[in-house]
Amino acid sequence: MASRAKSTKTSAKSKTGKRRFRPIAWLRRWILRSLLIAIATVTSLALLYSVVNPPITHTIWSEKRRLGDVDREWVPIEHISPVLVRSVVAAEDANYCLHWGFDLEAIQSALQDGGQRGGSSLSQQVVKNVFLWQHRSWFRKALETLLTPMVEAVWTKRRILEVYLNVAETDEGVFGVEAGARRYFGKGPDELSAREASLLAAVLPNPKGRSAAKPTAGLVKRAARIADGAATIRADGRSACFED
Repeated sequence: MASRAKSTKTSAKSKTGKRRFRPIAWLRRWILRSLLIAIATVTSLALLYSVVNPPITHTIWSEKRRLGDVDREWVPIEHISPVLVRSVVAAEDANYCLHWGFDLEAIQSALQDGGQRGGSSLSQQVVKNVFLWQHRSWFRKALETLLTPMVEAVWTKRRILEVYLNVAETDEGVFGVEAGARRYFGKGPDELSAREASLLAAVLPNPKGRSAAKPTAGLVKRAARIADGAATIRADGRSACFED
């Protein structure tokens, strides 16, 4: 009986005593909690931004910090010329209405080209611009790949495009098609001609190195191809998911 009582006492003491610190287990718990918090935060933001305009992005913030100020004004997609919307889609993701976040043909083509040109869809670019950062890395690409299907599931195609048109850089320190149209042509994005729309869309892959106001011969040729592409996606129905 005495031995049994002693064993019970020792067991109780061990339960009430301090637990031994295990750094690996602590680190594992910390990583798991951080991951869950990050997932919950991004999910909440994705739901919020489906109806509320993102106030800022990492790229806009970093450029504002570097330059001192940026030119940006949000404009609803209803106030953007349809030909400009189609031109941007034709330039950046002609099959936008045919996929759910990833254009496999574009990705395959980019890989065959040695990675010299991007294969990211508009949805992937929105995820990168709104939730992530511009610096290339496998980690960022992995996050982008995980987040894109969620955004596609929560946002409409029209909403994804609206956000892209308002956060994409169109010139150094200039973000969105409203500011870009006024910078290059002195008019709003709802007043652009087909040629002006295609020129603005043509600068998007390299806004710091290209100018729609003073286009090079190469940029003019690219704009002409974009204008043809914009007309094509309208004719064959590939603009149906974002047109009224």
